Amino acid sequence: MLDVPQEAKVRGHQRAPSDSKEFHEVTKRDALRLLENEVDRLLQTTESARRPALQAEMGRFADLFGRFLQEEGPSLDWNKIQKLPENAVMDYTNLKSPKNEQIRLMLDKLVVIKLNGGLGTSMGCHGPKSVIPVRSDLTFLDLTVQQIEHLNKTYDANVPLVLMNSFNTDEDTEKIVRKYKGFRVQIHTFNQSCFPRISREHFLPVAKDFDVEKDMEAWYPPGHGDFYDTFRNSGLLKKFLCEGREYCFLSNIDNLGATVDLNILNKLVGEERATTPPEFVMEVTDKTRADVKGGTLIQMENKLRLLEIAQVPPEHVDDFKSVKTFKFFNTNNIWANLSAIDRVLRERTLNMEIIVNNKTLENGLRVIQLETAVGSAMKCFDGAIGINVPRSRFLPVKKSSDLLLVMSNLYTLKSGSLVMSPQRMFPTTPLVKLGENHFSKVKEFLGRFANIPDIIELDHLTVSGDVTFGRGVSLRGTVIIIANHGDRIDIPAGAILENKIVSGNMRILDH
Repeated sequence: MLDVPQEAKVRGHQRAPSDSKEFHEVTKRDALRLLENEVDRLLQTTESARRPALQAEMGRFADLFGRFLQEEGPSLDWNKIQKLPENAVMDYTNLKSPKNEQIRLMLDKLVVIKLNGGLGTSMGCHGPKSVIPVRSDLTFLDLTVQQIEHLNKTYDANVPLVLMNSFNTDEDTEKIVRKYKGFRVQIHTFNQSCFPRISREHFLPVAKDFDVEKDMEAWYPPGHGDFYDTFRNSGLLKKFLCEGREYCFLSNIDNLGATVDLNILNKLVGEERATTPPEFVMEVTDKTRADVKGGTLIQMENKLRLLEIAQVPPEHVDDFKSVKTFKFFNTNNIWANLSAIDRVLRERTLNMEIIVNNKTLENGLRVIQLETAVGSAMKCFDGAIGINVPRSRFLPVKKSSDLLLVMSNLYTLKSGSLVMSPQRMFPTTPLVKLGENHFSKVKEFLGRFANIPDIIELDHLTVSGDVTFGRGVSLRGTVIIIANHGDRIDIPAGAILENKIVSGNMRILDH
């Protein structure tokens, strides 16, 4: 494999003073040319019928790589951050509810899009994450379909559901979607791009040919910022614009709080619509100490934009994590104007920061994958705003500790939506930490609970080690349960633990 000059590999390090700018430009051009040659070679390994579509996709990949080569150091000048203007973030409580007779007309202008590219591997499951059962044997996808169907039936509307899949989830999702045939929901799917991972050493693709199935590790979906291009290329953007639809509501499929909000929709297409409504709305919520790594909103060069931790210079990471300095974090619930998406794509003004994701493959090979985030396009739209929404609109299920919350009596299920129990005295959810070794995989997690404990009055739960829970356990206040290495703790059926620390060895045996 061709080697890239060492100079092109070094980023963010001090260059020797004798290096000329021209030399760097030449080595970058060489790196890009070598990559383009290698991509052309890869394209020759696929059937000629598929080549034109793949060529366009690889063109976008080469553009991304070219931009990556041009970047030096952090992509942001910290000193240019401005104070957020007063009107930059609206308070959700100031939004007005629409009149019932207006709702159907508003819904006819909406498309719901779910990001469905992730696998359930981090939770020990095979296949798309969206098919993990989360409540009453219903999966993320089941709940989403129920929510949209409820809207369509209640208001005699026709809100379509669009799933953005990746090459990892596409085949399984297509099979599962068939079961919703009789439902009152039109479901569309499209695939985001499939880009080759790049060797950290050579800056060239590690894939030997275009047979993705044969070597899945050599390829990756390039983050949800890829949505804009692939949505347009699927033909769905044009279709929805022709139908007179105006906005899409886009969110992660594993965020169970991301339901269609009629008050926000009323602000965009209803009676509360401004003369020039915002083209882009990002739902943010109050930052807590648990959210210090989440993206936040900043004002820079008189534009509202998303700031991710990866863009922050190392010496300012503590400032970024400060709850006082940056009060909000991004829920990744986004409302975007469809005509505006079409415009920024046509005018080629879509510019998203590159996220460099370093990975080590199973064979030990170090690779990088270049990604973009959907929210970082915010600065490319006119009149973008944030809306400070209740925490209940951010209910992601990333780990088994999140699963414990959504499966518990903290929530009731209503038409596919999770509603917090009125018995809970305060609106915040308990902080739950479950030990990685015994609780991280869904199957193992479920095997440790005879049923999910009552946590209505729980503030904080930490469980570590070999711990099991009997039926009808109640946890209140702060509960810490730690089984030392080699010990096991069985919490007996019907136990009530309130502000308790349990440690050591407590084993209950059948007799």
